Amino acid sequence: MAGMIPRQFIDDLLARADIVELINLRVPLKKAGKNYQACCPFHTEKSPSFTVSQDKQFYHCFGCGEHGNAISFLMEFDRLEFPDAIEELASHYNMEVPREQNNQSPAQIKQQQQAYQQKQDDYALMSDISRFFQQQLKTASNKAIAVDYLKGRGLSGQIAKKFGIGYISDQWDGMMNVFGKNPQAIQQLIDLGMAIQGDKNKPYDRFRGRIMFPIHDKRGRVIGFGGRVLGDGTPKYLNSPETRIYHKGQELYGLYEAKQANKQLERIVIVEGYMDVVALAQHGVDYAVASLGTATTPEQLQTLFRTVKEVICCYDGDRAGRDAAWRAMENALPLIQDGYSLKFVFLPDGEDPDSLVRTQGQHAFEQILSNACPLTEFLFEQLVQRVDMSSLEGKSALLESFQPLLAKLPESAIKDGIMTKIAHNFGAGSDKQLAKLSQNVRQSSVQKVAKKQPKVTPVRLAIALLLEHPHIVHALPDPNVLTSIDMPGVTLLNQLIALCKQSEKVNSAQLIEYFRGTPEEQQLTKLMCWQHHVTEEAAENVFLDSIEKLLDNFVEQRIEVLLGKQRTGQMAKEERQELQTLIAAQKQS
Repeated sequence: MAGMIPRQFIDDLLARADIVELINLRVPLKKAGKNYQACCPFHTEKSPSFTVSQDKQFYHCFGCGEHGNAISFLMEFDRLEFPDAIEELASHYNMEVPREQNNQSPAQIKQQQQAYQQKQDDYALMSDISRFFQQQLKTASNKAIAVDYLKGRGLSGQIAKKFGIGYISDQWDGMMNVFGKNPQAIQQLIDLGMAIQGDKNKPYDRFRGRIMFPIHDKRGRVIGFGGRVLGDGTPKYLNSPETRIYHKGQELYGLYEAKQANKQLERIVIVEGYMDVVALAQHGVDYAVASLGTATTPEQLQTLFRTVKEVICCYDGDRAGRDAAWRAMENALPLIQDGYSLKFVFLPDGEDPDSLVRTQGQHAFEQILSNACPLTEFLFEQLVQRVDMSSLEGKSALLESFQPLLAKLPESAIKDGIMTKIAHNFGAGSDKQLAKLSQNVRQSSVQKVAKKQPKVTPVRLAIALLLEHPHIVHALPDPNVLTSIDMPGVTLLNQLIALCKQSEKVNSAQLIEYFRGTPEEQQLTKLMCWQHHVTEEAAENVFLDSIEKLLDNFVEQRIEVLLGKQRTGQMAKEERQELQTLIAAQKQS
């Protein structure tokens, strides 16, 4: 990385990019009027609310609110950092990304170079360590204990290779001796969670005497490890800590391998351990993932629902397993929409996916999956168990417990079905409470929608129209007409007017990109997605009307301020003259 990417190159890249073509390669789009539509790749839905505008070079989902330009889409869909998204988009058009060092101090440039290079070095080192662990499984003097363990668990050499399974002997410095050659390398190993800073400043291996499972990100890079102890040591499973390249709440063990094994995944099973994932793949169930020792997070569930329409949580049938399922369900509720499903399987006592598939085989395990408990049934079953259904107080408490959960669910047939089931089961003697529950849930949904809609003001409408139709700026007789006006939002509007005047061919995507990473970015993207119902034909006239209203509002406010000063005797001579001028102008308008 040689420096910052020039703004002009980003402009040129966005001018060349076709967002419809780019997104269609990843999410099949259908023509809908002048725009294109699809089911949103960022949340679960049955009816398409994801819209891509070729004119604006912008996408927006009316369901979840995700929006942006071609760069934003690559960052969100492919989980790329900004520079990587630029590189990816540029490579699609055979463009080489230039770098510049202007407008930055040498210290800033050096810091950016170091941060970029550090990550590349981290990925390279973790890849080397993974290969070292795999090699140790073949060549270590005591490799037999590891090989025998894997064979005893029914794993073949082929499946071990597919998942990159390795081994590290029970030495304090088996890995450090190979990779910790100097103080910088040692520190990097500590930063990546592969070594621990011991007493007397003597670092040692975090993983010792363990079967090693590399954790890959969605691009196949090794970002962490899980280690299964051999023998009676503790903990049974040891995982990499959070590092600058590994964030366990956002990753899923086995997802990369599942995508490699299946061109078109239809469903994914969430299990608890690395061995469960590997054993299932060994027996043909090659679509399992594990949540890396954490409760399944909203980020992990969002990743899964971007990948498949059916997610099955497979847990132990004990209290801990049902608690884990409940947390997963709560995290999934905002993501559940028609056409997508979350189901639950609870295994018999003493069984886990690994043991069950080894003893009963693929067909038996998949038969269990086919009988998985749907979300609605699980929700009712769990809530009913928490109250005394023989009393009115218990039924009342049950109805109350549904409200916060229903409020999380998007409007859908699933939500309607739950409300109907509640009415059928608890309608007798509970009419008032049911009506109240329905009203509260509806009110919550209305409030969510209302919060998304900005209030109509002249400055917001002018900005929204300019973002959508940059060419209308040329209808302004004087582009500096607002420069002396001090009102909320006018500074931002003046910036946009200046940007639009600089280039006759600037598009919406380029305008938004100018403000990436600034406090104004969120305001602009909201206005970009605002349904203001102004047609393209009327845009120019409405824009000019908005500018005129801004001027009128400013004159009125300024007159009020000056009149206030006049009443208190605090008006200066220049302000008296200004007041007379403004009143005269107001009378003429």
